[in-house]
Amino acid sequence: MHTMWKGTVSFGLVNIPIKLHAATENKDVKLRQLHKECQSPIKYEKVCPVCEREVEQQEIVKAYEYAKNKFVMLDEEEVAELKKENTDKSVEIVDFVKLEEIDPIYFERSYYLSPNEGGSKAYVLLRQALQDTGKIGVAKIMIRSKEQLAVIRVYQNTLVMETIHYPDEVRNTVDVPNVPEEEETVKKELDTAKMLIDQLTTEFDPGKYQDDYRNALLELIEERKNQDQVATAKDKKKPDNVTNLMDALQASLDKANKGTGKGTGKGKTTKKKTTTSKKKASTNNKTKKNA
Repeated sequence: MHTMWKGTVSFGLVNIPIKLHAATENKDVKLRQLHKECQSPIKYEKVCPVCEREVEQQEIVKAYEYAKNKFVMLDEEEVAELKKENTDKSVEIVDFVKLEEIDPIYFERSYYLSPNEGGSKAYVLLRQALQDTGKIGVAKIMIRSKEQLAVIRVYQNTLVMETIHYPDEVRNTVDVPNVPEEEETVKKELDTAKMLIDQLTTEFDPGKYQDDYRNALLELIEERKNQDQVATAKDKKKPDNVTNLMDALQASLDKANKGTGKGTGKGKTTKKKTTTSKKKASTNNKTKKNA
Protein backbone atom coordinates (compact mmCIF):
# COMPACT_ATOMS: atom_id res chain seq x y z
CA MET A 1 0.00 0.00 0.00
CA HIS A 2 1.42 3.37 -1.05
CA THR A 3 2.68 5.65 1.75
CA MET A 4 1.49 9.19 1.11
CA TRP A 5 2.67 10.90 4.30
CA LYS A 6 5.04 10.24 7.19
CA GLY A 7 5.01 11.92 10.59
CA THR A 8 3.90 11.42 14.16
CA VAL A 9 0.66 11.20 16.13
CA SER A 10 0.93 12.74 19.58
CA PHE A 11 -1.36 12.82 22.60
CA GLY A 12 0.03 14.16 25.85
CA LEU A 13 3.66 13.07 26.04
CA VAL A 14 3.18 10.05 23.77
CA ASN A 15 4.53 10.29 20.19
CA ILE A 16 3.78 7.60 17.62
CA PRO A 17 5.79 7.51 14.37
CA ILE A 18 3.23 6.68 11.68
CA LYS A 19 2.68 6.34 7.95
CA LEU A 20 -0.48 7.51 6.20
CA HIS A 21 -2.21 5.44 3.49
CA ALA A 22 -5.36 6.24 1.51
CA ALA A 23 -8.11 3.97 2.85
CA THR A 24 -10.42 4.39 -0.14
CA GLU A 25 -10.01 4.65 -3.90
CA ASN A 26 -12.12 6.18 -6.63
CA LYS A 27 -13.23 3.51 -9.08
CA ASP A 28 -15.22 5.76 -11.38
CA VAL A 29 -14.82 4.83 -15.05
CA LYS A 30 -13.00 7.81 -16.55
CA LEU A 31 -13.97 8.57 -20.14
CA ARG A 32 -11.74 10.63 -22.44
CA GLN A 33 -12.98 13.12 -25.04
CA LEU A 34 -11.84 12.48 -28.63
CA HIS A 35 -12.08 14.49 -31.82
CA LYS A 36 -14.76 12.60 -33.74
CA GLU A 37 -13.02 13.18 -37.10
CA CYS A 38 -9.61 11.67 -36.27
CA GLN A 39 -10.18 9.99 -32.85
CA SER A 40 -7.41 12.03 -31.22
CA PRO A 41 -7.67 13.06 -27.54
CA ILE A 42 -8.75 16.67 -27.06
CA LYS A 43 -6.02 18.87 -25.60
CA TYR A 44 -6.86 21.57 -23.07
CA GLU A 45 -4.65 24.63 -23.08
CA LYS A 46 -4.32 27.57 -20.70
CA VAL A 47 -5.30 30.57 -22.81
CA CYS A 48 -5.53 34.23 -21.83
CA PRO A 49 -8.82 35.61 -23.22
CA VAL A 50 -7.42 39.15 -23.46
CA CYS A 51 -4.04 38.40 -25.05
CA GLU A 52 -5.64 35.60 -27.11
CA ARG A 53 -2.67 33.27 -26.78
CA GLU A 54 -1.56 30.23 -24.78
CA VAL A 55 0.08 31.13 -21.47
CA GLU A 56 3.22 29.37 -20.25
CA GLN A 57 3.44 28.09 -16.66
CA GLN A 58 6.07 30.68 -15.69
CA GLU A 59 3.67 33.46 -16.70
CA ILE A 60 0.97 32.34 -14.25
CA VAL A 61 0.62 33.83 -10.77
CA LYS A 62 -1.81 33.05 -7.94
CA ALA A 63 -4.48 35.46 -6.77
CA TYR A 64 -7.62 35.57 -4.63
CA GLU A 65 -10.83 36.92 -6.22
CA TYR A 66 -12.45 38.95 -3.43
CA ALA A 67 -15.06 40.48 -5.78
CA LYS A 68 -16.10 40.05 -9.41
CA ASN A 69 -12.89 40.58 -11.47
CA LYS A 70 -11.12 42.06 -8.41
CA PHE A 71 -8.03 40.14 -7.27
CA VAL A 72 -5.40 40.19 -4.56
CA MET A 73 -2.09 39.01 -6.02
CA LEU A 74 -0.16 36.52 -3.89
CA ASP A 75 3.58 35.94 -3.99
CA GLU A 76 4.58 32.28 -4.38
CA GLU A 77 7.34 32.69 -1.78
CA GLU A 78 4.92 34.12 0.79
CA VAL A 79 2.46 31.26 0.26
CA ALA A 80 5.29 28.70 0.47
CA GLU A 81 6.47 30.25 3.75
CA LEU A 82 2.99 29.98 5.24
CA LYS A 83 2.86 26.31 4.21
CA LYS A 84 6.24 25.69 5.79
CA GLU A 85 5.17 27.25 9.09
CA ASN A 86 2.09 25.01 9.29
CA THR A 87 3.65 21.77 8.05
CA ASP A 88 5.49 20.17 10.93
CA LYS A 89 4.62 16.57 10.00
CA SER A 90 2.75 15.93 13.23
CA VAL A 91 -0.84 15.06 14.12
CA GLU A 92 -1.67 16.43 17.55
CA ILE A 93 -4.73 14.99 19.24
CA VAL A 94 -6.29 17.91 21.12
CA ASP A 95 -9.54 16.33 22.38
CA PHE A 96 -11.25 12.98 22.86
CA VAL A 97 -14.99 12.67 22.11
CA LYS A 98 -17.61 10.05 21.36
CA LEU A 99 -18.06 9.06 17.71
CA GLU A 100 -21.84 9.42 17.84
CA GLU A 101 -21.44 13.10 18.75
CA ILE A 102 -20.19 13.88 15.23
CA ASP A 103 -22.80 13.95 12.47
CA PRO A 104 -21.77 12.04 9.30
CA ILE A 105 -22.12 15.25 7.25
CA TYR A 106 -18.76 16.35 8.67
CA PHE A 107 -16.80 13.33 7.43
CA GLU A 108 -14.73 13.76 4.30
CA ARG A 109 -12.05 11.10 3.57
CA SER A 110 -10.49 8.11 5.33
CA TYR A 111 -6.81 7.20 5.78
CA TYR A 112 -5.22 4.15 7.38
CA LEU A 113 -2.45 4.76 9.91
CA SER A 114 0.37 2.25 10.22
CA PRO A 115 3.27 2.45 12.71
CA ASN A 116 6.62 3.62 11.38
CA GLU A 117 9.92 2.29 12.74
CA GLY A 118 9.87 2.13 16.53
CA GLY A 119 6.19 3.07 16.76
CA SER A 120 4.50 -0.31 17.22
CA LYS A 121 4.29 -0.25 21.03
CA ALA A 122 2.82 3.28 21.21
CA TYR A 123 0.48 2.43 18.28
CA VAL A 124 -0.95 -0.55 20.19
CA LEU A 125 -1.25 1.60 23.34
CA LEU A 126 -3.39 4.23 21.61
CA ARG A 127 -5.49 1.61 19.84
CA GLN A 128 -6.25 -0.25 23.06
CA ALA A 129 -7.01 2.98 24.95
CA LEU A 130 -9.49 4.09 22.28
CA GLN A 131 -11.18 0.68 22.25
CA ASP A 132 -11.51 0.51 26.02
CA THR A 133 -12.89 4.04 26.43
CA GLY A 134 -15.09 4.03 23.32
CA LYS A 135 -13.67 7.44 22.37
CA ILE A 136 -12.11 8.94 19.25
CA GLY A 137 -9.38 11.58 19.07
CA VAL A 138 -9.88 15.00 17.45
CA ALA A 139 -6.72 16.29 15.78
CA LYS A 140 -5.28 18.67 13.17
CA ILE A 141 -3.04 17.76 10.24
CA MET A 142 -1.64 19.52 7.14
CA ILE A 143 -2.38 17.55 3.94
CA ARG A 144 -1.79 18.85 0.42
CA SER A 145 -1.38 22.48 1.47
CA LYS A 146 -4.58 22.47 3.53
CA GLU A 147 -4.89 22.31 7.29
CA GLN A 148 -7.41 19.58 7.99
CA LEU A 149 -9.50 18.80 11.02
CA ALA A 150 -9.48 15.04 11.64
CA VAL A 151 -10.55 12.30 14.00
CA ILE A 152 -8.62 9.15 14.86
CA ARG A 153 -10.54 5.96 15.65
CA VAL A 154 -10.19 2.20 15.50
CA TYR A 155 -11.49 0.24 12.51
CA GLN A 156 -10.96 -3.55 12.36
CA ASN A 157 -7.84 -3.46 14.56
CA THR A 158 -6.32 -0.56 12.57
CA LEU A 159 -6.12 3.10 13.46
CA VAL A 160 -8.02 5.19 10.94
CA MET A 161 -7.82 8.94 10.48
CA GLU A 162 -10.92 10.59 9.03
CA THR A 163 -10.58 14.15 7.77
CA ILE A 164 -13.66 16.17 8.65
CA HIS A 165 -15.02 19.53 7.54
CA TYR A 166 -14.71 22.63 9.67
CA PRO A 167 -18.07 23.95 10.91
CA ASP A 168 -17.96 26.94 8.51
CA GLU A 169 -17.56 24.51 5.58
CA VAL A 170 -20.92 22.86 6.31
CA ARG A 171 -23.74 24.96 4.90
CA ASN A 172 -26.62 25.99 7.13
CA THR A 173 -29.81 23.98 6.68
CA VAL A 174 -31.92 27.15 6.92
CA ASP A 175 -30.55 28.09 3.48
CA VAL A 176 -32.03 24.98 1.87
CA PRO A 177 -35.04 26.11 -0.22
CA ASN A 178 -38.58 24.71 -0.04
CA VAL A 179 -38.11 22.63 3.11
CA PRO A 180 -41.64 22.15 4.57
CA GLU A 181 -42.39 23.17 8.13
CA GLU A 182 -43.83 20.72 10.68
CA GLU A 183 -47.12 19.35 9.40
CA GLU A 184 -49.55 16.95 10.97
CA THR A 185 -49.32 13.52 9.39
CA VAL A 186 -52.13 11.01 8.93
CA LYS A 187 -51.70 8.24 11.52
CA LYS A 188 -52.54 5.44 9.06
CA GLU A 189 -49.96 6.69 6.56
CA LEU A 190 -47.32 7.02 9.27
CA ASP A 191 -48.01 3.50 10.57
CA THR A 192 -47.68 2.12 7.04
CA ALA A 193 -44.35 3.92 6.54
CA LYS A 194 -43.03 2.56 9.85
CA MET A 195 -44.14 -0.97 8.88
CA LEU A 196 -42.28 -0.70 5.58
CA ILE A 197 -39.13 0.45 7.39
CA ASP A 198 -39.38 -2.49 9.78
CA GLN A 199 -39.73 -4.94 6.86
CA LEU A 200 -36.64 -3.53 5.12
CA THR A 201 -34.52 -3.27 8.28
CA THR A 202 -31.43 -5.52 8.26
CA GLU A 203 -27.81 -5.57 9.40
CA PHE A 204 -25.52 -3.44 7.28
CA ASP A 205 -23.50 -5.61 4.88
CA PRO A 206 -21.42 -3.41 2.54
CA GLY A 207 -20.64 -6.38 0.29
CA LYS A 208 -24.24 -6.58 -0.96
CA TYR A 209 -24.12 -3.12 -2.55
CA GLN A 210 -22.56 -2.58 -5.97
CA ASP A 211 -22.23 0.24 -8.49
CA ASP A 212 -24.61 -1.11 -11.15
CA TYR A 213 -23.90 1.72 -13.60
CA ARG A 214 -20.12 1.24 -13.41
CA ASN A 215 -20.43 -2.53 -13.87
CA ALA A 216 -22.74 -2.10 -16.87
CA LEU A 217 -20.41 0.49 -18.42
CA LEU A 218 -17.37 -1.77 -18.00
CA GLU A 219 -19.30 -4.67 -19.59
CA LEU A 220 -20.20 -2.44 -22.56
CA ILE A 221 -16.56 -1.36 -22.96
CA GLU A 222 -15.33 -4.96 -22.82
CA GLU A 223 -17.96 -6.01 -25.36
CA ARG A 224 -16.85 -3.28 -27.79
CA LYS A 225 -13.20 -4.34 -27.34
CA ASN A 226 -14.04 -7.97 -28.11
CA GLN A 227 -15.94 -6.88 -31.23
CA ASP A 228 -12.90 -4.83 -32.31
CA GLN A 229 -14.95 -1.63 -32.20
CA VAL A 230 -11.99 0.46 -31.15
CA ALA A 231 -10.35 3.67 -32.31
CA THR A 232 -6.65 4.47 -32.54
CA ALA A 233 -5.49 8.04 -32.20
CA LYS A 234 -3.45 9.31 -35.14
CA ASP A 235 0.09 10.49 -34.52
CA LYS A 236 0.58 14.20 -34.73
CA LYS A 237 2.18 15.13 -38.05
CA LYS A 238 5.80 16.02 -37.44
CA PRO A 239 7.07 19.15 -39.18
CA ASP A 240 9.39 18.64 -42.14
CA ASN A 241 12.75 20.22 -41.26
CA VAL A 242 13.64 20.69 -44.94
CA THR A 243 10.36 22.49 -45.63
CA ASN A 244 10.80 24.62 -42.54
CA LEU A 245 14.33 25.55 -43.66
CA MET A 246 13.13 26.56 -47.13
CA ASP A 247 10.32 28.62 -45.60
CA ALA A 248 12.79 30.34 -43.31
CA LEU A 249 15.18 31.09 -46.17
CA GLN A 250 12.36 32.42 -48.34
CA ALA A 251 11.09 34.61 -45.50
CA SER A 252 14.62 35.98 -44.96
CA LEU A 253 15.00 36.65 -48.70
CA ASP A 254 11.65 38.46 -48.85
CA LYS A 255 12.61 40.57 -45.86
CA ALA A 256 15.94 41.52 -47.42
CA ASN A 257 14.27 42.40 -50.74
CA LYS A 258 11.84 44.71 -49.00
CA GLY A 259 14.75 46.78 -47.74
CA THR A 260 16.34 47.14 -51.17
CA GLY A 261 13.17 47.32 -53.22
CA LYS A 262 14.14 44.18 -55.13
CA GLY A 263 11.52 41.63 -55.85
CA THR A 264 8.71 44.12 -55.38
CA GLY A 265 8.74 45.49 -58.93
CA LYS A 266 8.85 49.09 -57.67
CA GLY A 267 12.45 49.80 -58.74
CA LYS A 268 11.98 48.43 -62.24
CA THR A 269 8.75 50.31 -62.78
CA THR A 270 10.37 53.61 -61.82
CA LYS A 271 13.25 52.97 -64.19
CA LYS A 272 10.89 52.14 -67.05
CA LYS A 273 8.87 55.25 -66.39
CA THR A 274 12.02 57.41 -66.42
CA THR A 275 13.29 55.86 -69.67
CA THR A 276 9.90 56.28 -71.32
CA SER A 277 9.78 59.94 -70.28
CA LYS A 278 13.23 60.55 -71.77
CA LYS A 279 12.19 58.91 -75.05
CA LYS A 280 9.05 61.05 -75.22
CA ALA A 281 11.06 64.21 -74.56
CA SER A 282 13.61 63.32 -77.27
CA THR A 283 10.85 62.65 -79.82
CA ASN A 284 9.18 65.98 -79.07
CA ASN A 285 12.47 67.85 -79.51
CA LYS A 286 13.07 66.23 -82.90
CA THR A 287 9.55 67.13 -84.03
CA LYS A 288 10.10 70.79 -83.08
CA LYS A 289 13.39 70.97 -84.98
CA ASN A 290 11.86 69.50 -88.12
CA ALA A 291 9.02 71.99 -87.88
